[in-house]
Amino acid sequence: MFFMGLLMAVPETDPQEEMGDEKLLLQTAEGDRTAFEKLYRNTYRKVYSYILSLMKNPTEADEILQETYMKIWTSAKSYQPQGKPLAWMFTIARNFCYMAFRARKRESDLNLEELSEGELVDHCTQLEDAADRDALNAALNILGEDERKIVLLHAASGMKHREIADAMELPLSTVLSKYNRAMKKLQKYLREEG
Repeated sequence: MFFMGLLMAVPETDPQEEMGDEKLLLQTAEGDRTAFEKLYRNTYRKVYSYILSLMKNPTEADEILQETYMKIWTSAKSYQPQGKPLAWMFTIARNFCYMAFRARKRESDLNLEELSEGELVDHCTQLEDAADRDALNAALNILGEDERKIVLLHAASGMKHREIADAMELPLSTVLSKYNRAMKKLQKYLREEG
């Protein structure tokens, strides 16, 4: 994969030497591939977690992550410095997620009678794979959209609450409140289902 190659190409750097993501994004806009590679390394876990919180499907999330970073590379010149490059990147990712939702809806509108036997088997396999993720999705589905995003960004990517607040453009107190409320909901759900 293109981005896995990027990770191999850039040696690990000392955190003190790393430039801010905004500066890296501005250098990317000038065509600096090394800056783009560092930007990817600094942000891909957070962006992936955000995408996964929306898509709830790791395979789709991987594809959208690829598309997101390709768009970041090609659109970096349109970024307006405002101190929130991650929010700009999340917007790109969210747009790709919404496009995937629309495509998924069009596919689901297919009439089962129109499917060949091979296509029907493929759809059944996809349904079986989805059943394996149902337990996790059931727990996450009891949360509101913002709560789910906050929990996944904090738990899966290790973002601090302040970073999440900046990225989602919410007050820190709101993020903390939603996180605590979500954790209580999850604990209650797990006690009842366990």
